[in-house]
Amino acid sequence: MNVLLVAGGSMNQWPDLCNRKFDYYVGIDYGGLSIIKKGWRLDLAVGDFDSLSQQEREEVYHQAKEIKQAKAEKDDTDTQLALSFVLEKFPAAKVTIVGGTGGRLDHFLSNLWLPMEPRFQPFIRQIQLLDQQNSIQYYLPGEYTVEKELEMTYLAYCCLTPVKSLTLAESKYTLDHIDVLVPTSYASNEFVGDSAAFSFETGIIAVIQSRDK
Repeated sequence: MNVLLVAGGSMNQWPDLCNRKFDYYVGIDYGGLSIIKKGWRLDLAVGDFDSLSQQEREEVYHQAKEIKQAKAEKDDTDTQLALSFVLEKFPAAKVTIVGGTGGRLDHFLSNLWLPMEPRFQPFIRQIQLLDQQNSIQYYLPGEYTVEKELEMTYLAYCCLTPVKSLTLAESKYTLDHIDVLVPTSYASNEFVGDSAAFSFETGIIAVIQSRDK
């Protein structure tokens, strides 16, 4: 099961999704209208919908197969609510989030740190953030191989927490069992082949593949 979560960020920042197949489409607040504009099926609309005009809100309500209405004042962001609903409904789903980067920095950081929440950590390998220039995936301790994505140039290991015994191999810049004491981004690394390897013993890492505009 592949699920697309569309947040309210500009469609100009979206990646090319033509070659990706999704089974379930979720619009987060204004993202529901973006899905409709794309001509896609709106399976679920989530949010307080405060970013929509009355006419736009009525269109989303009319098109959505299911609506999860949130209060304007709440503890969770609309994206947190949407991810929670989706993982409760489809616990084995691969979840791709678009429209969650760019724009306001507080919104981006909220989305970047989503998988670090204890309720989402069991699903951390199922969550991916995408935009026109970046692909972000998350990892708990272990040994991994990362496949180079088409058209991506750079490879970064972003330690979102302190990390113990980080090893980077099969890439331009390597590390050997380094303890990372504070959150650190090992940026601008590069693949030397079609894949790279890394491992670590504690912490959470976001692996970011990116390219220049």
